[in-house]
Amino acid sequence: MLTSRLNIWSRIQLLRKCSTISLSQQKHANIEIHDPLQAHALKEQCILVDEQDKPIGAATKADCHRVHPGTGDVKLHRAFSVFLFNSKGEMLVQRRSVHKVRIPFQITFPDTYTNACCSHPLYDIEQERQESNALGIRLAAQRRLNYELGIPTNEIEPDNFNYLTRIHYANTGDGVWGEHEIDYILFLQKDVTLKPNANEVSEVRYLKREEIDEAIAKFSAPLTPWFALILRHRLKQWWDNLHRLKQFEDLKNIQRF
Repeated sequence: MLTSRLNIWSRIQLLRKCSTISLSQQKHANIEIHDPLQAHALKEQCILVDEQDKPIGAATKADCHRVHPGTGDVKLHRAFSVFLFNSKGEMLVQRRSVHKVRIPFQITFPDTYTNACCSHPLYDIEQERQESNALGIRLAAQRRLNYELGIPTNEIEPDNFNYLTRIHYANTGDGVWGEHEIDYILFLQKDVTLKPNANEVSEVRYLKREEIDEAIAKFSAPLTPWFALILRHRLKQWWDNLHRLKQFEDLKNIQRF
């Protein structure tokens, strides 16, 4: 088990070293990457679930995000969204890299603003299939925060996350690539070290609660659909109660948006 996780972790770290460019370089680069490591990442397996979040199998990242040309359906799979706050209560948002559209394993919603991290636990990594206390989700979130934002793993332990609830949503995107997810909502309040991966993230900033609406109105790119949904339905209430989140935990029900 541990060997499998470490092998995949090593591959991810190697991929980051191979593909990361500086933010300034990214503005001028025309990236068309056909690296075998990235092609392999496209084949990594997400966890397929039914509408009650029961695992029913696995499918590649590409298959999980491909809109069926006949039905318009997208395979339902497990995901997570991390909302990261510093000690002052400011929330981190990132702008997803424009190169997500060209990098094979980042095929949905490039050049959009979103919460700190949105990704998937992998079926390939046995530990990330663990159900108890959402441990698999927490481990996946730790892995992706390190990969996307460069946060050292020793700064974000699995038990640092507040798991609030799950959200079921769908969006057909551009009609070719879309989303259909049971999305685990994780809150984390901690001052962390950031070193964004430019192939994933083109901008990061912290927003104040009282300025959120004004700041978003001035964004020069749209929001990801899941971030827009959570912002509209739940985020402000959760944000207003960062130190009292226990009262909002709903680990039995799935919110349907």
